[in-house]
Amino acid sequence: MSMTRVKVKIRCKQCGERFVLKGKKEIDKIETGFRQCICSNEHDFDVEVDD
Repeated sequence: MSMTRVKVKIRCKQCGERFVLKGKKEIDKIETGFRQCICSNEHDFDVEVDD
């Protein structure tokens, strides 16, 4: 199983805060370690992946 490093852009839909993280991309998921926004939002995000 091969993992690739990718750039992940996350924008909170509640407060508009933006985060740019490095993540590990596997076949069916991306792991960044990101859990929640500074406004305590845990679920409502726009996520964009740059390969």
